[in-house]
Amino acid sequence: MSPLTKNDLRRIFEKLDKNGDGLVSLDELNWLLERIGVQFSLEELESLVGIPCMGFDEFIFFYDSISNQTGGGDDGDKVVIDGDDDDDDEGESDIAKAFEVFDLNGDGFISSEELESVLVRLGLWDERNGKDCRSMICYYDTNLDGMIDFEEFKNMMMFHTIP
Repeated sequence: MSPLTKNDLRRIFEKLDKNGDGLVSLDELNWLLERIGVQFSLEELESLVGIPCMGFDEFIFFYDSISNQTGGGDDGDKVVIDGDDDDDDEGESDIAKAFEVFDLNGDGFISSEELESVLVRLGLWDERNGKDCRSMICYYDTNLDGMIDFEEFKNMMMFHTIP
């Protein structure tokens, strides 16, 4: 997973809340998790979440709990995944799993097209995001090959700000 702002999480929440009641059901949440490659049975998800549906605050709490993050809203509403210094191997393993979600063709690189495809699967794509995908790739592409490799992705995940 990548660092998300509260605004990003709000957009995801609103896309999931298909009936507009201000709540996300476990079915709606499970739909999203399956789309990004995270498999839970509804029983497992219910046990993990503890409630049949969640409002935005519970959604943020759920996001925090599954991403093992420690950041929060005091730094400009940035919600950031921090690497755990005591458990670098586990942190790098989590980053590797997140990288695999975006590296759709398994070639070891994330292209702007792959990033766009993941955003489409999450229901977050619209035409104006095209430049955002290319800009993000460009911003973190330190070797200037037009794609994000694992080391660049790992460095991006360790940043506490988003351009």
